[in-house]
Amino acid sequence: MSERRYTKDHEWLLIEGGDVAVIGITDYAQHALGDLVYIELPKVGVTYTKGASCAVVESVKTAAEVYTPVTGDVVAVNSALESDYDLLKSETDGWIAKIHMTKADEIAGLMDKPAYDAYLKTVD
Repeated sequence: MSERRYTKDHEWLLIEGGDVAVIGITDYAQHALGDLVYIELPKVGVTYTKGASCAVVESVKTAAEVYTPVTGDVVAVNSALESDYDLLKSETDGWIAKIHMTKADEIAGLMDKPAYDAYLKTVD
């Protein structure tokens, strides 16, 4: 699978290779948040279950938790985000964390792009 998958909480997941998935937040979430003022990244080595809060993104409007789309261990975080919040908007460098998935079958419960686009029409 080389396409992004999406959650109803506006996170995306992309398989990087093997059992490693990259996670981030969608354009919809970024626009809803507005100008970012802080990001709390997950810790490398911590195990999260699907749906658990793994990061916090704060803006001038609000704070939002980022939930992990799959169960696994954090193997890398994008520490560059801590000094450049706008990097989160980058298509290639805007990831939050990389997770070694321990339950890869959970991907089946995520939406593909057409399903996510259809879902967005129900939340606006």
